[in-house]
Formats: sequence, C-alpha cells, structure tokens
Amino acid sequence: MQLTRRDTLALGLGAAALTLLPFRASASLADDKIAEFTGGAPVGEGGVTLTAPEIAENGNTVPIGVEAPGAVSIMVLAAGNPRPEVATFNFGPLAGAHSASTRIRLAGTQDVIAVAKMADGSFAKASATVKVTIGGCGG
Repeated sequence: MQLTRRDTLALGLGAAALTLLPFRASASLADDKIAEFTGGAPVGEGGVTLTAPEIAENGNTVPIGVEAPGAVSIMVLAAGNPRPEVATFNFGPLAGAHSASTRIRLAGTQDVIAVAKMADGSFAKASATVKVTIGGCGG
C-alpha cells in the first residue's frame, strides 16, 4: 500500500485528535461531579480559598489546602485526572475550623477545583491551575 502526503497528514491529525479526547472527557466528568454534588444549584465564586502550588515538580504528591468558613462540606476535584474526584471533607457543628489539607496525585498540568456547600445551602467554588512537570497518574 502506498501512502500519499494527504493520507499521512490525515493519519497524523487523527492521532493528534485522539490524544486530546480523554482530557475533554475528563473535564466534562468534573462538571458532572460538580452538578451531582450541588444538585444542579448555581455555584458562586468566592468564599473558598484553595491553596495549591503553581508548579509541581512531581505529580505523585502535590500538596493542597482548602478553607471555607461556614462550610458543611468541601469537594476537591482534579479536572484532568482519569477519575476527577479527589476527596470530600465533611464538617460537623463542632468543627473547630472548616479547612483541610492533603496531598493529591495529578496526571499532568490541570485545574484543581474546590466546591463548598455552605451552611445556608449555597455553593461556592475556587480553582487553581497546577503545572506538573512529571505526571503522577501514569504520565
């Protein structure tokens, strides 16, 4: 079989498109998880502080912190991971602080999103982009 330049170009563009599809699917998975957490309610900006490094040298252990005064629960998502849900922190009425910190695994450069459910039933969101030099989820 003889390939023309047009065939080679079409194969290359098709391969490039296939490499981008999983990331778009992951982003929609993160949106689905947010909608599931909020029950479709609108999500406002502000009221949540997400602390994450701008650049992570290793995606296997990326330290993050999240704080939302008055929150009942906080969900953390990594939009570019194959499974975007990272953690959900629930706070009882006797919680001294409505904050949490942990280390997460990131597959590559992506957005980390924190959505908080407040005591009054409203939702707030914060996000941060983390640039990963060495991927953690098989990257």
